[in-house]
Amino acid sequence: MGVFSEAIEVVCSPAGQPLRLVHGGHTYKVAADPVRWYERRNWWDEEARAERGRGPGLVDSEIWRVQARLTPRSPLRTLDLSHDISSDRWRLIRIHDALRESA
Repeated sequence: MGVFSEAIEVVCSPAGQPLRLVHGGHTYKVAADPVRWYERRNWWDEEARAERGRGPGLVDSEIWRVQARLTPRSPLRTLDLSHDISSDRWRLIRIHDALRESA
């Protein structure tokens, strides 16, 4: 696995933090405090133009790094999730453990 992009289902707390996610038919529980940051997309490479008055949030993606597990005894998996705030869609973009396993 490693770096890719796949739609996933994420259940969040009232504050918007990921609590659980469904990937490959399995439900993972977030086991540590997730970390959030924003990344700028390459807006200059795209031909689409923003609608007038709709600028904030268009060039930045909300990224969450979570540590999750299937069961209390399962090993932790470190995952990066991308959240499109305008559509409330989530994507799994990186599985860090898979990067180490494939090296």
